[in-house]
Amino acid sequence: MSYEIVTDSSANLTDEMINKYGINIISLIFRVGEKEFYSYSKEETTDNKKFYKMMRNGETITTASIDLRLCRKIFEEILKQGKDVLYIGFSSALSGSYNAGALVARELQEEYPERKIVAVDSLAASMGQGLLVYYAAEQKLQGKSLDEVKDWLLENRLNLCHWFTVDDLVYLKRGGRISSTTAFVGTALGIKPIMHVDNEGRLVPVGKVRGRRKSLEALAKEMEETCINPTEQIIFISHGDCLEDAQYLEKIVRDKLNIKDVIINYVDPVIGAHSGPGTIALFFLGTKR
Repeated sequence: MSYEIVTDSSANLTDEMINKYGINIISLIFRVGEKEFYSYSKEETTDNKKFYKMMRNGETITTASIDLRLCRKIFEEILKQGKDVLYIGFSSALSGSYNAGALVARELQEEYPERKIVAVDSLAASMGQGLLVYYAAEQKLQGKSLDEVKDWLLENRLNLCHWFTVDDLVYLKRGGRISSTTAFVGTALGIKPIMHVDNEGRLVPVGKVRGRRKSLEALAKEMEETCINPTEQIIFISHGDCLEDAQYLEKIVRDKLNIKDVIINYVDPVIGAHSGPGTIALFFLGTKR
């Protein structure tokens, strides 16, 4: 049967990929003061550079998970076309979006018993979620069924590696990831954290280095140690308004591993509100997370 893929704006997919594969996007929400915005809108491009400028200027940003009404609308439009739905959601350990989407899926399953609505927790974030969606879309294009794609996602999601670093520790402090003392001392000494997303889908600090360049090189080193078949892989890099650093990381990875290709895109405002300007993240398939 025919089906469509739905994911959240937190997947940080490029517009080119969204259009090429016909992926449906449910937007998460962010607020600047009293004003509310969708992180993704098909009708207009989010001005990510302006968003990160606001962050650097000290604007207070708050976030929310997916809009349930929008989620229901997108699911139902697909179902009314006589198609099934494969929803790939933002890690449930980092956001309430997946659980909200899965709830809507269960409700609509009762209303459309002849249709199939499958929800998969990606246990992933940013372009890590996006890379899983990309692989799902490629398999759909090759004629794989919804169940076949779902099974692949469940079997391979823990091989989707996420490696992050940030340039400013204050945003991790605000989010409760590190203490005020650690943030103060780390900033004074130029310490940069190395983090990854673990098997439960949580963002976890696993190391630290001194200096920005060394932090980017540490991400590449992690990839070098665990990457599967790099010459056959397209890897993703997301950034918090620091394209030159993303390109520097791309060059290191290309030089070391001769990978097939690299896709670079912004960290969206909802994730960026918690990680801050200067975030760099590297995503690839590896032997383990």
